[in-house]
Amino acid sequence: MRSDIITGGVFPDYALPDQTGTVRRLSELQGDDPMILTLARGHYCPKEHQQHLDLASFQSKVDVAYTQIATIITDDHHTMQEFRASVGAHWTFLSDPGRTVQQDLDIQEYTDPENNPMIPHTLVLKQGLIVHSVYNGYWFWGRPSLDDLWRDLRQATSEIRPDWDLATPGLRAAWDAGDRSKFHGYDRKAKS
Repeated sequence: MRSDIITGGVFPDYALPDQTGTVRRLSELQGDDPMILTLARGHYCPKEHQQHLDLASFQSKVDVAYTQIATIITDDHHTMQEFRASVGAHWTFLSDPGRTVQQDLDIQEYTDPENNPMIPHTLVLKQGLIVHSVYNGYWFWGRPSLDDLWRDLRQATSEIRPDWDLATPGLRAAWDAGDRSKFHGYDRKAKS
């Protein structure tokens, strides 16, 4: 992995086609929320299936927690769609058969020349694609468990949400004064 992809670093804002063929930027998918980003080997890998099945079982919690999930995969468009459907994922998958991400991040899995995959990684990103944690999933146990993700997301969310603790001094006064800028969800309504 490139040396700048560490805690506190900024992950590149890749633009790749999604499962509908629409080119999407990671920052657009993330919005103002934390994000779980998986860099996946491909449909052929049973480890990818297991990790994505686990993420699919976690998806409803991620949804209610104002968190996003995205997967970048080296499969072509059709194979990516098949993989996404087979694991029951409802989040965005981005197709990178040209290996742009693999080359840019220097994560070619050289032990598998037949498939030429990325070394699989899972990242938890704070707002602005800021790296909170990085997991190297070459071996399955290197991938984060759902408990690992929960802990990472708890910490990352508490760092980016001013309204994490409603007892924080000044929050009630801001609310009573009509200042919603420190309250997730309300700040968007106030701007529109």
